[in-house]
Amino acid sequence: MVLRYLQMDVFAARPGMGNALGAVIDGERFDPARMQAFAAWTNLSETIFLLPPTTPEADYRVRIFTPRSELPFAGHPSVGAAWAVQEAGLVAPDRTTLVQECAAGLLPVRIDHDSGRRRTSIRAPRARRLGGGELAPVLMDAVTTRMRLGGLEPALWDNGPKWWLLELADAEAVRTLQPDLAAIAALTEATGAVGLGVHAPEDMDGHHLVVRTFCPADGIPEDPVTGSAQASIAARLAAVGRLPGREGRYVGSQGRELGRDGRVEVRVDADGEVFIGGDVVPVIDGTVAW
Repeated sequence: MVLRYLQMDVFAARPGMGNALGAVIDGERFDPARMQAFAAWTNLSETIFLLPPTTPEADYRVRIFTPRSELPFAGHPSVGAAWAVQEAGLVAPDRTTLVQECAAGLLPVRIDHDSGRRRTSIRAPRARRLGGGELAPVLMDAVTTRMRLGGLEPALWDNGPKWWLLELADAEAVRTLQPDLAAIAALTEATGAVGLGVHAPEDMDGHHLVVRTFCPADGIPEDPVTGSAQASIAARLAAVGRLPGREGRYVGSQGRELGRDGRVEVRVDADGEVFIGGDVVPVIDGTVAW
């Protein structure tokens, strides 16, 4: 079976930055087992499969796989999917709005066409807090024993995937963190979370927040740039009135510690809906035989 395959860097200003994403066009020709096997083979943090929508309200459907499991929603795959359907000609190239269908529901997409560039943003599923460190106190203590924590308590948030979110004392504590990956894996497996994200304010170099995320139980020690975690962090900060930037808009920096230097553009509207977006850079346009 030979299918068209795209690979791109999402939340990236140039190739080799941001987070890499593989996209199989005509994904309906793969069954779920084959999708999972292919995602394990690419060994990217996520691989997507583009399919026809199942409802007339949507323009396309996407299934998202890590090397080990399927996700209902993920940020950089959703932003990349909206870019890829235009690149592959599945929707008209001049569209400025789309609706994505995924396991988390129908999500509106906005595409800004600026001097030949397509800047894509998507509304994340609404995040909700599930609880704090009391959900797994012994495991949480093992994770945080060497961390300098900030003012917000550790909390588990859900916007499709579940993320443990920890505010650290400052940007240096985030940038220099050497986490206990075994402890994080134990915590996330016990609580059904996909990973753990740490964050702190950092107003410099055009960004306002620094973020790192770790998913060792899913075979990803550190994810370069993670839109779903960034969206949950935005919801968390909005809930306590601590959004950085201005008028609900800011930029999150992630991936610099891995040499990927991604930028996530975040917007929180008056109703608390979170939108994430950024640049997508094409790297590979070819075919895959599987």
